[in-house]
Amino acid sequence: MSDHRFLQHRRTHNLLLVQKLLSFRSETSPFTLVLDSVEQGAGGLVREITRGAKASKTHIIYVFYTYQKQPPDVDVLIQARRKTPEAVKQEITSAFSPTTKRTLLILYPLTPLLSHTTRTPQFNLPTYLLSLLPSNPQPSSSSLLAIHHLDIPLPLPSYHHYTPAPLPLLSYLATTILTLHSFPQTLAKKNARDRSLRDPVFGLAEEKEGVLTGMGGNAYYYFQNGGGGGGGGMVLELEHRRKSGRAVREKFFLPSPTIPTSSSSLVNDGGEDDRFKGIMLLDEHPLFARPREEPTRGVSGEEEKGEGEDLGGTFKLGLTAKQREVREGVVLPYYDAQRRVGEGDKGGGIGEGGRIVYEMGVEDDFDEEEDEI
Repeated sequence: MSDHRFLQHRRTHNLLLVQKLLSFRSETSPFTLVLDSVEQGAGGLVREITRGAKASKTHIIYVFYTYQKQPPDVDVLIQARRKTPEAVKQEITSAFSPTTKRTLLILYPLTPLLSHTTRTPQFNLPTYLLSLLPSNPQPSSSSLLAIHHLDIPLPLPSYHHYTPAPLPLLSYLATTILTLHSFPQTLAKKNARDRSLRDPVFGLAEEKEGVLTGMGGNAYYYFQNGGGGGGGGMVLELEHRRKSGRAVREKFFLPSPTIPTSSSSLVNDGGEDDRFKGIMLLDEHPLFARPREEPTRGVSGEEEKGEGEDLGGTFKLGLTAKQREVREGVVLPYYDAQRRVGEGDKGGGIGEGGRIVYEMGVEDDFDEEEDEI
């Protein structure tokens, strides 16, 4: 398969996959884990997912462990702050509606449950999350979306050190992992790598007093319609595990949305979802992809095509057609020593191990004893 056909197949397949995963209209991913940070939060992505799920008549249960206002397009809102996991489980179980075909359960964030796991060895987080979804009559019609902040440190576990940590365990059990990055910061790191420079650091990684968020952080909503230097969006790193065990990994660019007036405007006349219509592969973004250089023209007006791969440096390493012609006409020194046996002389050069051809001048003193050596 050629590179063009492979890229086209990769683009079509992965774009359809990410749109299906973000729409939550099918049972493609029962457990989706979203990893965000201070540089790029998951609030904008969650709002787009809930609006699309509401448009597809999905029952949404939103469980949050922080102080938050009533988010739009949410059917049931459960305040889980300062409540035990069993009490939260009872409220979630009673919030499920038997009349709806699809249900989306959102946990925002997972930090309290992960901290409770490290403090209580008897608490099994995977078993607890599985018990939140109903087992009858259609367990596959319910999906779980959990958000975890990577910048919040977790307490050290109080149980055996051979037991896996809660976050790596959830990453292993999740069918889909979405890691969010700031697009301006990703673009800055890419430009630094192209110049063989050290990757810049942002926010907490700068280790500067008072700095929490770096330049270009949370650019999903601050730069609408690609403004602010092309930072109108976020980088979505996807890892999806299929039933066969094969993993699909890809990076996408999710542009900032145009906020509609109602949820019904998210679906077009053909019944398709228009929320993620502008999503594209990160490698194909105009600011991220390497620009193609146009062929230069010589004095005669003919195109001069260089040879070799363009490494994107400040100078060209290839040769033009005229330079290649001049190079072929150069006679290298000691050319006779490079001829093999049967190419003219009786004595070979490289074929016999190599020899040096030297023509003596008038001022040279010939010594037969040294020549024999």
